[in-house]
Amino acid sequence: MDGVMYDSMPNHASTWVESFRRSGINFPEYDAYLNEGRTGPATINIAFEKYGNRPATEEDIKTIYDTKTELMQAAPEAPIMPGMQEVVKRTIEAGLLVVIVTGSRQPSLLARLESDYGITRENVINGFDVKKGKPDPEPYLMALKKVSCKANEAIVIENAPMGVESSVAANITTIAVNTGILKPEVLSNAGASVVLSGTEELLKNWETVTGLASS
Repeated sequence: MDGVMYDSMPNHASTWVESFRRSGINFPEYDAYLNEGRTGPATINIAFEKYGNRPATEEDIKTIYDTKTELMQAAPEAPIMPGMQEVVKRTIEAGLLVVIVTGSRQPSLLARLESDYGITRENVINGFDVKKGKPDPEPYLMALKKVSCKANEAIVIENAPMGVESSVAANITTIAVNTGILKPEVLSNAGASVVLSGTEELLKNWETVTGLASS
């Protein structure tokens, strides 16, 4: 969702940085992009271990995530990624199923998926639904089960290394769209079959990309 359906990562990155700062943790913006796709508690735990030299407590997790949610609600509305409404439209018209797999728990974006894309809650796996989250394959395995789809019948569009690792671990062909500040090799090293420069390039090559799901 973040970075593929919506250009929301700048908001996520800035609110992560500020939320950690208020708790005395110096969390770099680049790390927000590297850890995108993880559940909130997992990101907080990693940040505390790496930059706080101690495990995060339950109180830490609640305080930081509550702060982040508050900041996200006050952040500018994230725009729809260029070309993605047309991508989804063409996909649905071709008779293919679309499932959103996101580590996010942010209600401000989750609520927009139906009005912006026609994707209902039944076809969303989010941070509330999983126990392990990305980079574990659990979220994508849940998505396959939800729509009774085999891994070799699916294709994943990801923009984050954690998400790429998750989908590759679920044995699904994975295309990366590099819509953030990461170097392209971060996504290819995570296992993406192809790294595209953004969502507009995805739209341009959509016929070729969707063909991979049946090859």
